[in-house]
Amino acid sequence: MDLRSELLKSIWYGFTALDLEKSGKVSKSQLKVLSHNLCTVLCIPHDPVALEEHFRDDDDGPVSSQGYMPYLNKYILDKVVEGSFTKENVDELCWTLTAKKNYQPDRTSSTILPERDAFRLWCLFNFLSEDKYPLVMVPDEVEYLLKKICMAMSIEFNCVELEDFFSQDSVQQTGITVWVFLEMMNSGKVTRGIDKSIISMAIEEVYREIVGDVLKEGYLWKKGQLRRNWKERWFTLRPSNLAYYTGEDRKDCQGNIVLDGNCCVEVLPDRDGKRCMFCLKTLSKTYEMSASDTKQRQEWTTAIQTAIRLHVEGKKSLHKDLKLKRREQREQREKRRQAKEEELQRLRALQEERERKLAELELLKEAQKQAQVLLEQDEQRRRQQHEQLQRALEVQLREAEEARVSMQAEMALKEEEAERQRKRIQELEEMQKRLEEALQQEIKARLDEEAFRYAQAGLLAEEEEKMKALMALQEEQEEYILKTQREKQELKQEMEAKSRSLEEAQRQLEEVRANRHRVDQDVVAAQRKLRQASTNVKHWNVQMNRLMRPIGPGEKRPSLGSSFSAFQIPTQRDPGLRLRRRSGSEDQDEESKENVDSRAGCDHEKRHSHASNGDMDIP
Repeated sequence: MDLRSELLKSIWYGFTALDLEKSGKVSKSQLKVLSHNLCTVLCIPHDPVALEEHFRDDDDGPVSSQGYMPYLNKYILDKVVEGSFTKENVDELCWTLTAKKNYQPDRTSSTILPERDAFRLWCLFNFLSEDKYPLVMVPDEVEYLLKKICMAMSIEFNCVELEDFFSQDSVQQTGITVWVFLEMMNSGKVTRGIDKSIISMAIEEVYREIVGDVLKEGYLWKKGQLRRNWKERWFTLRPSNLAYYTGEDRKDCQGNIVLDGNCCVEVLPDRDGKRCMFCLKTLSKTYEMSASDTKQRQEWTTAIQTAIRLHVEGKKSLHKDLKLKRREQREQREKRRQAKEEELQRLRALQEERERKLAELELLKEAQKQAQVLLEQDEQRRRQQHEQLQRALEVQLREAEEARVSMQAEMALKEEEAERQRKRIQELEEMQKRLEEALQQEIKARLDEEAFRYAQAGLLAEEEEKMKALMALQEEQEEYILKTQREKQELKQEMEAKSRSLEEAQRQLEEVRANRHRVDQDVVAAQRKLRQASTNVKHWNVQMNRLMRPIGPGEKRPSLGSSFSAFQIPTQRDPGLRLRRRSGSEDQDEESKENVDSRAGCDHEKRHSHASNGDMDIP
């Protein structure tokens, strides 16, 4: 039984305690409180909105145990780390929830158990109960637990008074619940005449032994590792370790010896005034101890060897192993009992079968004569039925053959129709591909035209800057002419330099004009490609609209005009370029006017093309 199963047993009691109406469902608000408390005692982070998100698709009603299990496993139990929390705190939380509703003993009775003892008996019951819900404990486990408690109280278990209770059919078949078990313990049938303190000590001892995995406890003398002196310590042995404390209250832990497969126990001879000595050897240290007598030494050495054996076998608890063995023994006994019952039933069935066969033999002898007479009548009746069935089968075969022929003809027609539809779909797909190619060409042509226009604008701006520089040089030249003759001689060389600069600027202006003329030619070519692409798009749109709807028998093919009006291409307006002109020479004004006129003509032609094309909506 792993840690998850132990936790689920306790949580099951907490869930059922919140189910006040016994409908198997609990409200979400109560589950939030339960989940938050479980996260607190299990020392894991709690997500307050995880429950709402997990049950987001559910209605506003309560949640069943089956619906709560996925959330419990995913958000709580999967995050639990063994050793990071105290299992007893989880049990106390669930006991507090379930005891308020289910554990209500008669407080006036003198045999009532204290609350702490009832909680420990509840934990013992959960440990020894079967791994199925609702939780019950079989009579064998009840008897085992009562014997352990009586042994701890040093009394003999008397099961005479409990024989009637154990002999009930419901108890034998399903077992008893924890509340019935607590009611039986409070009745005093087992603890009658015994002091409550002794009962509490016995229950605590059994609780620590079974639930706390304590194999043995008691005082031993231990030899120190440094001072080598002897001190009396309280030792607690578990399957994984041997811890020792200063006193029986186990508050001040003085050390912890981890047990593994490399440990061993040896008996030592008496020395140093100590008797009944033995030692526990580990890989790093050797611990020498002394018991009160030979019996105690034997019990301690046997218990330590048992703990080492459990660790080597990979078992974490002795009583879990013993519980599994007892369960296997019960199953084997049940199998043997069932086998005996089956054998007895088989023998009875054989005896009954023998008697029945003898009776049948007598009846067969009498019926044989009657059967001989009826046989001839049955044979004649079978012949008549055979002839009728044969005639009916011939009629059905003819009908089936006619149905098969009609089915084949219908299948042939459907295959032809499917082939026509496949061809039509293939043509539509090819037409769509061609249309996409034409659209891509149109987009590319528009992008090329936009690039050429940007280049033309840059050249115009550069031309305007050169013209400004030329006019500035002319103004400077006029200023130099107005100067006196005396300064003319001195500035002659500067005038020559300015004249050379002016000639160079005029030469660069001519180059810019030539480049602009070439760009204008590129723009005209791009517009011609754009018109060609638009024409292709209109053509393929008309073709695709014609093929979008299959033409049925007797229908007329739609006209091209209606298809063209149903397929439209959205217009794109190219921004025009504005030219700024300054006053200058007459040649420059004429060239600028020609450029503006040619550009205006292109824009007018483009607008006319868009107007003729119209806005086409692509389906």
